Amino acid sequence: MCAIHFGQWAPITSLAIFDLLLPLSSIMASTIPDDDRDELLLSCRYGDLEDVQAFVAKYGSDALPSVRDDNQNTILHMVSANGHLDALNYLLPLVPKSLLSAQNSAGSTPLHWAALNAHLEVAKVLVEYSDGPGIDLIDIKNLAGHSPLAEAEFSGWDEGAKYFVGVMNLDTEQADKGVGDGDAVLDAGQQIEVEIEDAEGQIAKIKIGGNESETNASSSTAA
Repeated sequence: MCAIHFGQWAPITSLAIFDLLLPLSSIMASTIPDDDRDELLLSCRYGDLEDVQAFVAKYGSDALPSVRDDNQNTILHMVSANGHLDALNYLLPLVPKSLLSAQNSAGSTPLHWAALNAHLEVAKVLVEYSDGPGIDLIDIKNLAGHSPLAEAEFSGWDEGAKYFVGVMNLDTEQADKGVGDGDAVLDAGQQIEVEIEDAEGQIAKIKIGGNESETNASSSTAA
């Protein structure tokens, strides 16, 4: 009788399977057809949530952060610029928090675009998202030297400017005036003055609150 000897095989664990599958998501993200990327951006622009969900079902959420247009706008830029709250709320848990502060070729973030287009509820979701950068988003400047607060004021969006001032950390001088504790909200009729500096060192003194907002540009330049 001849003996049959079987070789020893190392057991395949669930961890080993995960290690094998992990690179597949990266490979898939890099092989998405351009047409599908463009369709996703358009779906985000027009708020077609079902089409966005179909993209995720096909390629997985790992593919979402890599999708940008020629101006480096992300999917969050698209939904924020056009005020699509349902799509934004769907996407935020699926993307890394760094995408909230991602800047396009002009240096603008999704919050800049929400401010430019006066989408208050979108701005609130971006700033108050629990896993995001929070109020730090309000301080990011684009290549023109404008923060989202500056964009709100320069475009005459007083409601948004008051919201930003109410939640952001103001300097000691403004804090002494009763705002800027991080959770403050301007009372009706209350007015404060904020100085905003652009990329060229121009200072704009902006009064927020009261019956109307006023903007006065100064010729002073930063040192």
